[in-house]
Amino acid sequence: MKFDILRDRLLDGLNDVMKAVSSKTTIPILTGIKIDVTNEGISLTGSDADITIQTFIHAEEDGQQIINITQTGSIVLQARMFNEIIRKLPTNEVEIEITNGFATIIRSGKSEFNLIGLDSTEYPQLPEVAADKQFAIPTDLLKSIIRETVFAVATSESRPVLTGVNWKVEDNELICVATDSHRLARRKVNLENLPTDITSVVIPGKSLNELNKILEDTNNPVQIVLTNQQVLFKTDDVLFFSRLLEGNYPDTSRLIPDEFKTMITINGKSLLQAIDRASLLAREDRNNVVRFETLENQTIEVSSNSPEIGKVEEQIQVENLEGETLKISFSAKYMMEALKAIDSQDVVIEFTGAMRPFILRSALDDSILQLILPVRTY
Repeated sequence: MKFDILRDRLLDGLNDVMKAVSSKTTIPILTGIKIDVTNEGISLTGSDADITIQTFIHAEEDGQQIINITQTGSIVLQARMFNEIIRKLPTNEVEIEITNGFATIIRSGKSEFNLIGLDSTEYPQLPEVAADKQFAIPTDLLKSIIRETVFAVATSESRPVLTGVNWKVEDNELICVATDSHRLARRKVNLENLPTDITSVVIPGKSLNELNKILEDTNNPVQIVLTNQQVLFKTDDVLFFSRLLEGNYPDTSRLIPDEFKTMITINGKSLLQAIDRASLLAREDRNNVVRFETLENQTIEVSSNSPEIGKVEEQIQVENLEGETLKISFSAKYMMEALKAIDSQDVVIEFTGAMRPFILRSALDDSILQLILPVRTY
C-alpha cells in the first residue's frame, strides 16, 4: 500500500474518527485506526465497540487532487500515535507506505517515521444494517433535536436505559424524550416518510453528543437507519454507528400534567439571567436551589439565600400571569438548561402546585417541552 495525501485533509478525517477511539477498550486492536485505500479514496475507521465512526476522503474533491494512490491496501495503526505524528509533520504533503509485513513509513518534508502496524483483517467488521427502517432528517434539525434533549439524560448508571434518549414514532411524528427522573426534555418533529414500525429505540446520550460534534451546520439530509441493536447515521462522507440501549424506556407521557393552576408568560432571556444571578449564592449550597414566587401586578420574584454568604432577591415583570399565587423552589441548573434548550424569546411556564412537576414551553410553538420536578424546601 502506498499513497500521498494533503495533511490538513487527513487531519479532518482523523478528528472525526478519533472521537470513537477509546484507550480503555478490552479489545486491543480497537486502540488503532483502520485505513483502507481504494482507487476512489481512503476510508478511516475508529471504534470502541459501542460507537463506530467511518469517514471517507475522496481522491479528488472539487477538482482538486487530495490523494495520489500508488498502491491500494489496508492497515491498522495505533490511533493516538498516528494522530500525533500527522498533527506535527513539517509540511502539508504526507506520504504513507507499507513495506514488509505491516511496517509503515510516514514521510513529510525531511521527516520520516517508522510505525509497526497491525493486520486489518483482525479489525471488527462494520455492523450489517438492513435498510428497512430508514428515514432522513436535515442536519441542522438533527443537531437541534440533540441539543434540546440530550442534556437531560441520566449520568448515573443505576438505570442504564435512562442514560439514552428515547426515539419513537407516533402519528407520523418523531418524538424524542430524555429524562433522569428529576426532569424531562421532549422534542416532537413532523417528518415525511417516517417508518411507522419504530415503536421505541433508546440511543445512548454519549453517542448523540459525539455525533453532534461531527455533524456540520448544513441542511443536507442525514440518513438514519435503525435495527434492533444498532442505529446508523449516514452523511455524504461519514458513517456513524451506535449500539442501542437495552431495556424498556418508562412511559413518560403520564408525567406531563394536563391541567394547570398557575400560568406565566415571561421573556426567557431575562428569566435565565435572573436565575443565573440568583444561583451565584445558591452554588455554594449542594443542591443549587433557587426560590420563585408570584407577586401582585404581573411580577415574580426570584431569590436565593445561603446562611454563610447572604441572600439575593430580584423582581421581574412578566408578560402574563394568571391563576393562583405560588411559591416554589427548584434546581437553578435544571431551570437554566431547560431555558437554554427552548431558546426562544417568550416562554410559557405552567404550574400545578408547589410540589408538583411544572412544564416550560415556547410561547411560539409546543414542539419543545421541558418538565422539572421542584425541590422541597422548608
